[in-house]
Amino acid sequence: MSKSTTGAPRARSPMGWRRFGARAAGSAMRLSLKVSPRPMAWVSRRQSAKTEERRAASLRGRAPADVAAVTDERYGDHRDAVLDVYTPDAAAQVGRRLPTVVWTHGGGFVGGSKDTLDYYLRAIAAGGFTVVGVNYALAPGARYPTPVRQVMAALRHLQANADRLHVDPAQLVLAGESAGAQISAQVAAIVTNPGYGEQVGVASTITAEQLRGVALCCGFYDLTRRGPSPFSDFVYAWLWAYSGIRDYASDEHFVSTMSVTTHVTERFPPAFITVGNADPLVAHSRALVEALVSKGVEVDTLLYPKDHQPPLGHAYHLELGLDEAGTALRRMLAFFRRQTNAET
Repeated sequence: MSKSTTGAPRARSPMGWRRFGARAAGSAMRLSLKVSPRPMAWVSRRQSAKTEERRAASLRGRAPADVAAVTDERYGDHRDAVLDVYTPDAAAQVGRRLPTVVWTHGGGFVGGSKDTLDYYLRAIAAGGFTVVGVNYALAPGARYPTPVRQVMAALRHLQANADRLHVDPAQLVLAGESAGAQISAQVAAIVTNPGYGEQVGVASTITAEQLRGVALCCGFYDLTRRGPSPFSDFVYAWLWAYSGIRDYASDEHFVSTMSVTTHVTERFPPAFITVGNADPLVAHSRALVEALVSKGVEVDTLLYPKDHQPPLGHAYHLELGLDEAGTALRRMLAFFRRQTNAET
């Protein structure tokens, strides 16, 4: 005779509890945005750190071994004002200065680190360059435009220590991914448009003649482009944390000066621009390309059709196991060589 189970509580499966916990955590994070961007910024920083370290750990074995490194070189007073320098062994041993790529990491202004890009920066250095990975102060502890000032300070430091760090100050290239691409583009625009620098409140530490190019990967360049996105809550938290303004979208100065597309001039350096076809920020790269072309700036693009397979997400170029990431690296190195006198 079977027993009736009518009315008995059903045990929730472990998977069900995990889904319930995830939904509850998501709701709590969204509620926190009514008060502060800090909880969501902290969660974002923690999650991205795990993802980036996992990726770096899986790819470090591919990094060239014949590259010398100077790590955690201090360029300013802030605890995060440190940089790494990578130079091919052969050049470091004889004290050669090489064309120099200055790379600024991403992370939504609230996270990220040069430390998880070491494998990638070594790969660029092996192509005949000195490569610098710059750390900067993160939001909400530091607000806009602190990272822009810090990159300018890093450029000053590199020039003052050019011989020791194998830097050629006459041949500088700015580069970065995600938020780092925005910062790099903004620095390049300030270098080549002093009036813009006055608006931002940041003075250039190099001349337009020293800046040979920029490589911008998967960045955002126009704050007026705020379409729906699965990451909308995070983006809101990042930009609130970075600006220090809850309703940052209504702050004309922040939106205007952060939107690099409206401040490029014909003096902006030649640019290499790439973004994945499944990246939520693809429209930003296309808009920047259009703005630069309208000014007569030389632009080398690596963009993909909407139906490209596999879909390429945000910062796809860092996944060096992907064929497309290998193509992006080769195209970027070829761009650097065209803009400098780097040897092949």
